Amino acid sequence: MKLGIIGTGTMGSILVESFVDGKAISPSQLLLYNRTEEKARALQHRIPEVNVCPSNKELIQQSDLIFICVKPPDICPLLEKYQSQFRRDQCVVSITSPVSVSQLEAKIPCSCARVVPSITNRALAGVSLVTFGENCSTFWRETLLELLSHISIPFLIDQHITRVSSDIVSCGPAFFSFLLQQFVEASVKETAIDRETAVQLAEHMVVGLGELIKKGYYSLPTLQEKVCVKGGVTGEGIKVLAKDSEGMFERLFQVTHKKFEEDLELVQNQFGCL
Repeated sequence: MKLGIIGTGTMGSILVESFVDGKAISPSQLLLYNRTEEKARALQHRIPEVNVCPSNKELIQQSDLIFICVKPPDICPLLEKYQSQFRRDQCVVSITSPVSVSQLEAKIPCSCARVVPSITNRALAGVSLVTFGENCSTFWRETLLELLSHISIPFLIDQHITRVSSDIVSCGPAFFSFLLQQFVEASVKETAIDRETAVQLAEHMVVGLGELIKKGYYSLPTLQEKVCVKGGVTGEGIKVLAKDSEGMFERLFQVTHKKFEEDLELVQNQFGCL
């Protein structure tokens, strides 16, 4: 099987490196194309066995499975330009949430799917969100789930929870990284600890927290109960967090969904409101 990646930006590169590290596919089976060729060549420099194609047309013609890793407004023009090059026996995967599988199916004859990856997949961990098109063949459903299982836990979702699921899985690492940085900066500002030590302690804490949850020792609620001793220091800190974070995440989901609606409108205008 030949796997093509159109777009080798952040997520396209993460997918390539994850597939190779997770032994999901041999590097020689990977075909890359990027509008700025230097980016694809830089990835090839790190993984010499991958192949860089001179054009989208050549990549589409040579690939069996194609991941489209470009910005939402660029997907419809790409599909329309190369519509005649896609084959019925191929599978095309979009990694962007505003583009639905039904919109893909309306433009090209292939099996279609959407996969929203996460930066955590680079560590062969976390979740990848999967939605299959109605006409996606059993072969490609099974093949895609098997491929993704090498780098993540594939999680099937419906269209109506795409945005919130993406907020949790794909945007979540950035959101909580920001909060952790704020946590570190406050510790440096308010106490005698230096930034380097605070960063190291915070990073090790997060890794340890992940291991506790991964190994099933605690769930999120029970973990808090175990650490939060009645009348103790942690409880006082939780009171501050409960008060000052009230409504924060509600507002976060409100703004991400507002931006999503704007992206949806732009994409729907391109695809003809499917």
